[in-house]
Amino acid sequence: MSWALYGATGYTGPLISERAVARGHKPLLLGRSAEKLEALAGRHGLPYRAVPLDDGAGLRDAIRGMKAVVHAAGPFIHTSAPMVQACLDEKVSYLDITGEPDVFKAVYARDAEAKERGVALIPGVGFDVIPSNCLCAYVAAKVEQPHTLEFALAGIGTLSPGTVKSAVPLVLGGGKVFRDGRETPWPLGKGTRRVKLSTREVWAAVAPISDLYAAQRATQIPNVTAYFAVPSRFASLGRIGWPLGVVALPLLRAVLGGGRLDATIEKRVKGGTAESRAAGHSHLWARAEGPRGSAEAWLDCSEGYEFTGHAAVLAVERVIAHAPRGALAPAVAFGADFVLEVPGGRRTDVTSA
Repeated sequence: MSWALYGATGYTGPLISERAVARGHKPLLLGRSAEKLEALAGRHGLPYRAVPLDDGAGLRDAIRGMKAVVHAAGPFIHTSAPMVQACLDEKVSYLDITGEPDVFKAVYARDAEAKERGVALIPGVGFDVIPSNCLCAYVAAKVEQPHTLEFALAGIGTLSPGTVKSAVPLVLGGGKVFRDGRETPWPLGKGTRRVKLSTREVWAAVAPISDLYAAQRATQIPNVTAYFAVPSRFASLGRIGWPLGVVALPLLRAVLGGGRLDATIEKRVKGGTAESRAAGHSHLWARAEGPRGSAEAWLDCSEGYEFTGHAAVLAVERVIAHAPRGALAPAVAFGADFVLEVPGGRRTDVTSA
């Protein structure tokens, strides 16, 4: 037993545990509910232990002697910090599947501690960060002195309750881009554009997603913009009405903020099925530009949650095998081609760039 999975009984946790067992692993399953853990562990013949995240001593004891922890319990803005601290205390590498920007910033801020303790802290070892990060690193490496990076994503799949709860603060926080190496506010809806993917053209809006921070950290390109595919009606509204949105956003924060939507989300959002995950696909585009040229590429991969189940296990295998150190973006830890090791990955250069 060399690694643990915390949040094993959520929506994505069981997918990770299934992929782990299929690859011959026997991770320790961790979470809050002993009853739920016992049922999942019994199906796979895995060890388990119930420990809440506010029990620091219990967390440290549970992961002591491990090589790594995959943290899959969200919303991560509330759950990540105690697990990161426990991992640093016990010299255990930390990986998570978050898509929350504030978690990325908090984890990256602990780079020096991770290096000192000889461990890796790697947020976002699933969809959509691994695909976007690897694709951005790939196009950036093909350009001399790149100064601008743009990328877009489409097709995450049917959202789970945890993903929806994590997304609400992103929308309420407003847009973000990097300009001259600095995180810069950006009105939601401004800059919506058409993006050509390998399969079709889509409308894409500037998005305050965690991929933005991972891409800038992996490439060090000063100007970075992330886009997410949106319905045409949203695109039309955003292009026309983003100035109104600047005024309306504080009101939305007051109405929807404070966690009051969580109970409704849990009740109404169920996530996808095994059939929908198997049938789904995700598509990405990235372009890096420098003073003497540009590079552009597409990436097609499996449905988002299906991808995460495979990618998280492959990522922990890499961490255990190669022992990277520091607070790292996935492409820095594993290389730009890592995404192609996940089943269903296919990358294509756009030759017209």
